Amino acid sequence: MEYRYLGHSGLQVSALSLGAWVTFGEQVGENVAYECMSAAYEAGVNFFDNAEAYGRGNAEVVMGNVIKKAGWKRSELVVSTKIFWGGRNVNSRGLSRKHIIEGAKAALARLQMDYVDLIFCHRPDLHTPIEETVRAMNFLIDQGLAFYWGTSEWSAAQIMEAVAIAHQNHLIPPLMEQPEYNMFHRERVEQEYTPLYRSIGLGTTIWSPLASGLLTGKYNEGIPDDTRISLPAYAWLREQLTNETARQNIEKVKHLVPIADELGCSMAQMALAWCLKNPNVSTVITGASRPQQVVENMKALDFVEKITPEIVERIEAVLDNKPSEESDWR
Repeated sequence: MEYRYLGHSGLQVSALSLGAWVTFGEQVGENVAYECMSAAYEAGVNFFDNAEAYGRGNAEVVMGNVIKKAGWKRSELVVSTKIFWGGRNVNSRGLSRKHIIEGAKAALARLQMDYVDLIFCHRPDLHTPIEETVRAMNFLIDQGLAFYWGTSEWSAAQIMEAVAIAHQNHLIPPLMEQPEYNMFHRERVEQEYTPLYRSIGLGTTIWSPLASGLLTGKYNEGIPDDTRISLPAYAWLREQLTNETARQNIEKVKHLVPIADELGCSMAQMALAWCLKNPNVSTVITGASRPQQVVENMKALDFVEKITPEIVERIEAVLDNKPSEESDWR
């Protein structure tokens, strides 16, 4: 396993990590979650990502139970949660001081932990002053309930406003951002955030590296019966994966498969390796509903160096979506 520093900090996270989104507490039960997390841990994964919204809190319960059952040393793990959607009550949502502190404590209770290493603002809150959010996050760190805080799907301008407020008030600024990033979703990570990598040392813990499964190639010939989007609870995901844009992207995947074949890897492994080529990516969060998927995903590390400039050119020719401004990472 490769370990990378999380932005401009001394914390190191595994280049590939495992997240609980869409699976833990909903698609898979505790026994399968145990097998998946164990496979990841044995491969050297030290970062496990979660959120209060995942499975309506059940994902945190499952992850906490797995870690307790496995008996792993807490100091060897990097565990995260994200705060925004904590329930239906008006004060159980958003990034108010009240919800951030209460939500964090509730998450820790579900995880059976005294602290999380990383805590994220799961989305920007347009109704709460950023200063209130910054002060609340700083409080969590001062109280030892979290070690680092960051954002998820915030704009560069919103992140910089939070950083400026923190510096003006001698508070701790956000360290990392959790954005969507994959071959079909690139502009924010490759273009919008570029000044932030240099100016504040922003770290990134990216999600959806396989574009909700499109980049595995499993939808190239239609929707399999054993996939989660065939379940009623994931009708929203089915809609995203069957619209016109998705159909166009599936055609691109069909042209990418031969490149993966030449490299000797699966389409999913090439997509993960492609993300890892970006030095501004601190960790790529993978998901799995079976331990075999974890094992296969971890092998993506073996193919990062095989994505040469020539291979990048061939991939770009298929994708035809490179951000307009030149980025400095390939």
